[in-house]
Amino acid sequence: MRRRSVLSLLGLGGVGVLTAKGLSGCVAPSGNSSGVVKGFPFQPVRVPLPVNSDGLQASEQQSTYRELAVEDRLTVPEGFQSQLLAAWGDRLGDSRFGFNNDHLGFVQHAPDRASMTVNFEYISAVPWVQGFAEVVGRPLPFAALVSALQSSDGVIDCTALPAGDRRLQQIRTVADEAMTDLGIGVMTLERDGQGRWKRAQAPQDRRITGISGLDEPEQQLLSTGPAAAVFRASNRQGYDDGLGDRIVGTFANCGGGTTPWGTVLSAEENFQSQVPEPVYADGSAAPPSERPFVCKDGKLGGLGNVYGLAGNKYGWMVEVDPTSADQTAVKHTALGRFRHEAVAVRAEAGKPLQVYSGCDRRGGHLYRFVSAERVETVQDKRNSRLFEAGELQVARFRADGSGEWLAVTPESVVDPFRPSRFSDADLGCPVELPHRDRSQAGAELFREDAAVEDYCRRFATLSDLYRGEGEALQGAILVDAHLAASAIGATPTARPEDTKIDPLSGDLLIAFTSGSPGSTGGADPAVFKGPEGQSSWANGWVMRLSESGENGFTWRMAVTGGTPWAGGLGFTNPDNVALDSKGNLWIVTDRSMKASAGDVFGNNSCWFVPRSGNGEEQAACFATGPMECEVTGVCLDQAEASLFLAVQHPGEVNGSRSQGDEEIQAHELVDRDGGVFQQLRTVPLGSNWPGQAPARPPRPGVVAIQRSNGQPLLEA
Repeated sequence: MRRRSVLSLLGLGGVGVLTAKGLSGCVAPSGNSSGVVKGFPFQPVRVPLPVNSDGLQASEQQSTYRELAVEDRLTVPEGFQSQLLAAWGDRLGDSRFGFNNDHLGFVQHAPDRASMTVNFEYISAVPWVQGFAEVVGRPLPFAALVSALQSSDGVIDCTALPAGDRRLQQIRTVADEAMTDLGIGVMTLERDGQGRWKRAQAPQDRRITGISGLDEPEQQLLSTGPAAAVFRASNRQGYDDGLGDRIVGTFANCGGGTTPWGTVLSAEENFQSQVPEPVYADGSAAPPSERPFVCKDGKLGGLGNVYGLAGNKYGWMVEVDPTSADQTAVKHTALGRFRHEAVAVRAEAGKPLQVYSGCDRRGGHLYRFVSAERVETVQDKRNSRLFEAGELQVARFRADGSGEWLAVTPESVVDPFRPSRFSDADLGCPVELPHRDRSQAGAELFREDAAVEDYCRRFATLSDLYRGEGEALQGAILVDAHLAASAIGATPTARPEDTKIDPLSGDLLIAFTSGSPGSTGGADPAVFKGPEGQSSWANGWVMRLSESGENGFTWRMAVTGGTPWAGGLGFTNPDNVALDSKGNLWIVTDRSMKASAGDVFGNNSCWFVPRSGNGEEQAACFATGPMECEVTGVCLDQAEASLFLAVQHPGEVNGSRSQGDEEIQAHELVDRDGGVFQQLRTVPLGSNWPGQAPARPPRPGVVAIQRSNGQPLLEA
């Protein structure tokens, strides 16, 4: 049994944790028997804290929420049902369904047939190792490898090992299996006689893994755009993998989107966990030794080190055609290299293609790509060529609700954000810029305005910071897009994790997950304020951005995360979003499970925000996920009768749950009239989803949710 000591007891305020095998009387609150809460097309799922959409009076909230038991299951509204479509280890093409499924690219080809492209982001070491033998059907030498690497604390540079080192075989076995579980998958779906989506085997089903092309060069990914010139360069400051403009595999695939012509874009996000992120002034990669292989209990990373992968070839947007198994996946470098977590495509006949994406880091930026050529026919697959050439731009927000797009080109003037903007707000964040010593790879932190002023005098434009001739110079800038954007004064934002275009207004919606500062930067406190003007707001927002003229825009916060008594809607950390045909917003959340005892929000969840003309924020919970998971990949089918969700990393912290593994938490809550009361909450430790039986390994998986009567989601 996992046991924790008593940190706090009920009545001391805040939150406490008490481990126990059970607590008599702690049961989940019963649902509202009066029917659908006014203003919502379904009975909202009850969450662990009082929210405006629960339909309860203040006294009822206190009695309902005083004792509560969280459940290890996917919960949907009354009258709805969910079904598992695929889970880790299931057969997919000539490989298997990978681990930690994230974005779902649903493309419907006919009323009863569709493809779904699935991202597999990263490895959660605890549940992956625990469940590997049962799920995959063969042993994994993880424990033996941990023991073999104990003398180096689990960290080793594989590029420095001699060919005969006895540890290499174990390292390759573990790394190969992990890389197989990363990347992209394409699966086929069809609807049965009851209108429910199910798996169907088809020649198009396939996997693109983290090491596709390693042993079979014909499977290597292609690259387009200016950075391909960097990859082909014969002379370079940094590392050369010898592959030219070809690339081995894709990993860290997180957010994504679909194009109007039916291809899917997959965003490589936290690639820095597997390969070095820093690059030199000419865009070449730091050596693989800078991100060594790591294998220890509960941790696995630096996988690119095992294969000598070049870090500058990861962190891109990848395009896949789900209908063509023979068509090679492509990384489009004109869209920039950063920690991509989102993509939205605006395609209008007679106009340039526009692509929006965000860099998911504290202080990351919002980007727009504008193609050099124009769209002719919106649904023509030849539009993919428009990703190959154009201008990458980055957003500069103003506190008055306006903003502009800055070109990320060699001519762009160096004028960074000043550190005093953070220090005046008592945040103390540094500003991260390309290193002043251009013979070094990576960044440098600046904490004083005077040092930044000196930097601007030394480097007038981006052409002074980066090296290359012609296309290679633009390529070097795009390889280092985050730091280049910081250098020209892009606004540091609050972790932009998704972008979607409103089908009714054409506005761009951006999910900003958290405004908390980090060690290398934070969000502009003049723009990303809490409901009462707080300079740091951890709970996130959804912003609505309207284009204005060629390079301008206006913006406002449309949705605010947080507890209702602090000005939020009842959820925290909005991540992926979707918009239905009526403009209603669907939000899934990404709250860190490693700090699960530290707040009141409970498990990650899916929320419905109805489109409203009065500007009043409303939200209702549509689904809650199982224990220690993130709910991701929200999307709908054409009839809007099915909603798809990816349940990512269930059991990430504690792994497989045994019967009786739970803890008791004490929380301080506030009812709708402002009354403060205490809650005892029983919380399972670990997960068995989707198997549900005790001690079964948790498995990430994809589900479809429908009304039991087969009607559209928003119609009874």
